Amino acid sequence: MNKLPKLQNALPGFESINRYWDRQHETNSAKILPGEYYVTPHDEMITTVLGSCVSACIWDKVFGIGGMNHFMLPLSSGEGWAGAEDIASTANRYGNYAMENLINSILSHGGHRKNLRVKIFGGAQIINSATSIGERNVDFVRCYIEKEGIPLVAEDVGSIYPRKVVFFPKNGRARVKKLKHLHNDVVVTREQAYQKDLEQEPVQGDIELF
Repeated sequence: MNKLPKLQNALPGFESINRYWDRQHETNSAKILPGEYYVTPHDEMITTVLGSCVSACIWDKVFGIGGMNHFMLPLSSGEGWAGAEDIASTANRYGNYAMENLINSILSHGGHRKNLRVKIFGGAQIINSATSIGERNVDFVRCYIEKEGIPLVAEDVGSIYPRKVVFFPKNGRARVKKLKHLHNDVVVTREQAYQKDLEQEPVQGDIELF
């Protein structure tokens, strides 16, 4: 029986992220859920499934360090928060936290702001509603990266279908598959559960701005 290749060590603080050997792509892979983000300097893959949520894939095009986040609401206006930021905290489910923490982590591990590039995915209208959370998420992340001056090099957003996204931070390559045969209830139920948690839990975390 062939042994699977040994996983490379995750950066400090990312040990809780689900990582495994992906047989299809023959590489280490990290799977992130809503409210999580992952950064790596290694030649590995990051993957997630998105409904109305959005993921930003950001990488340093020169040094090959990058990561992905997964957030489900654009902004938190919480004030007076305190305590250390956790990679899977409630705060990271909000776009403003998720973007700051992803960028800051890339920079703190050797990335340079002038080299950063971004691709964005998600924001589907998977729930029949007058207010589109997905559209709000997309509008937010576009405005955010424009304000930060990070070039947007690709996007696949909107539509009515969930997406599976795989991202390779070492070279910035990304692949997207629309899940037209995945029953939307699976993604909808998960996102509604997370949104209920957000309504009941106070936002905690501290953002250090670079």
